[in-house]
Amino acid sequence: MNRRHFLNWTGAMSLATLLNGGLITRAVAAINSTATLWRRSRPSDASWPAKELWAELNQKVHGNLSKVDALFASCVLDQNSAACLDVKKNIRNPFYIGDQAGGTQVSGWLNAWRPEPSAYAIKAQTSADVVAGVNFARENKLRLVVKGAGHSYQGASNAADSLLIWTRAMNKVTLHEHFVPAGCEGIIAPVSAVTSEAGAVWIDLYNAVTTEAGRYVQGGGCADVGVAGLIQSGGFGSFSKGFGSASSHLLEAEIVTADGVLRVLNAQTNPELFWAIKGGGGGSWGVVTKVTLRTFELPEYFGAAWGKIKANSDTAFQRLITHFVDFYASQLFNPHWGEQVSFAPDNVLAISMICQGLNGQQAKQIWREFYDWVHASPNDFTIISELGAGESHARNWWKVDGNDSMIPDKREGAPKHHGWWEGDQGQVGAFLHGADSIWLPAALLKSEQRKQFEDALFQGSRHKKIELHFNKGLAGALPEKIFAATNTATNPTVCSSFALVIIAGGERPAYPGLATSNIDVDAASKSAHQVDLAAQALRNIVPNAGSYVSESNYFNPDWQQAFWGENYSRLQAVKKKYDPDGLFFVHHGVGSEEWSSDGFTRLVAQS
Repeated sequence: MNRRHFLNWTGAMSLATLLNGGLITRAVAAINSTATLWRRSRPSDASWPAKELWAELNQKVHGNLSKVDALFASCVLDQNSAACLDVKKNIRNPFYIGDQAGGTQVSGWLNAWRPEPSAYAIKAQTSADVVAGVNFARENKLRLVVKGAGHSYQGASNAADSLLIWTRAMNKVTLHEHFVPAGCEGIIAPVSAVTSEAGAVWIDLYNAVTTEAGRYVQGGGCADVGVAGLIQSGGFGSFSKGFGSASSHLLEAEIVTADGVLRVLNAQTNPELFWAIKGGGGGSWGVVTKVTLRTFELPEYFGAAWGKIKANSDTAFQRLITHFVDFYASQLFNPHWGEQVSFAPDNVLAISMICQGLNGQQAKQIWREFYDWVHASPNDFTIISELGAGESHARNWWKVDGNDSMIPDKREGAPKHHGWWEGDQGQVGAFLHGADSIWLPAALLKSEQRKQFEDALFQGSRHKKIELHFNKGLAGALPEKIFAATNTATNPTVCSSFALVIIAGGERPAYPGLATSNIDVDAASKSAHQVDLAAQALRNIVPNAGSYVSESNYFNPDWQQAFWGENYSRLQAVKKKYDPDGLFFVHHGVGSEEWSSDGFTRLVAQS
């Protein structure tokens, strides 16, 4: 289950050129000649809150305010100190990283961002703590950052000189047999549901809903991703072809908006803001403190297909690509199958597919034809990892104990149900060279268009590994699941796309302060350029394709259209209503075009 690998080299170079050439500085000066720019306060400014004000805030949040250290701050002075050795020991544990106020799930992105701790953090225990933090940031003109688990490739939960509202400790999960959103009695029928506080991660919900209660909730694939953050991004998991996006099953939420008001959101109460948080991007709308999601009957089995095939020549690899695309279109393009395959420069096809609604015998029968075709050409293909298919009881899918595919969090005091997929280990702490994602329209599977699609896959794979995530496109899903997704803020392109392409380059953890944090910039730049070349091969055939906001190119110049398409103007209207002064800022979030890249200076004069 390798997921979420991530830069567009030409975009990065364009940004660097702008910065080095001072064009941004001159643009700011030009704006300043006609309007007074609004700037947030930094610790070096006279307007920064006095110690007494911070002390008052600490009292309001019951002692939960603290200064924030960088993740490897203890290693700067002594690489062999007990604190430094502890963080080194746990640096490949995503739950450990999420438990640190200064922790980020990746260690940065070339020419984009590096982890920088906030000045202060509120480790929120209640929604009242969040309200106090939002009011303090607004009243004192502070840069505000919101973080749950810190699982953001874009660095959205990370900013120097900021106040961090950290919801990690708010992680209660509650099951409901008959839930009706507030004010919806007689309008919406009671349904089975689960309520999650903002700091919970998906393994917390899967444990409560599936392992313990024997039901299903549509969430994310990575076990350590925050529940609230994924919903605000749209949210896709292994079984989205069967159950739809996570955001489409949101029944109700609570959020603290920029005015410091705790609001209830559902289809009847604050419906526009309710729609916006369903895929409109995390960190732009307020601090979500609680979400309630519908749950479903659990299938008896979940299944999988796996293996790696190496083609012994470029010609053979092209044959393999062609046969697999044909096989997918005829046998796998349906609500049962999700997850991914990849095509790599070394001519390897890796299969890591997941299914629901089928038993093991059915899964094996479906894949037998493809596997037999491969075995019939031993001169062309070498099996480098066993080809197979099978089943597992769905109730045990996320049970860490006895699951060889999951790595348990063995820290003393860690919840026994906490673990992460072995296939996700490579991304923990990774430093990203570059990444891009592209939704692929289902029209590419039509017989008259397959050839150009297959050629693009081959050409792109000459530069970088190309992953096709079939569960992150809803074409082929049940009609009612596609319809539900149209009532979210996610780019409508997802409904007509059969897969999301993800292309990435990265390396070992490179957190500031870590002894091995030095980056070979030339090698990383070359890797980023290869990502761009591979992505371009596919964009040549789908030039206006959308991109998934959570797994996107940091430097995408057309991000508004790519992330949200026709929904962007509606999202802007919601932003102006609930956050007219732009208190909530994230890179390439709704309304961020009005601010400097660090979120401190407003570049557009307020009307």
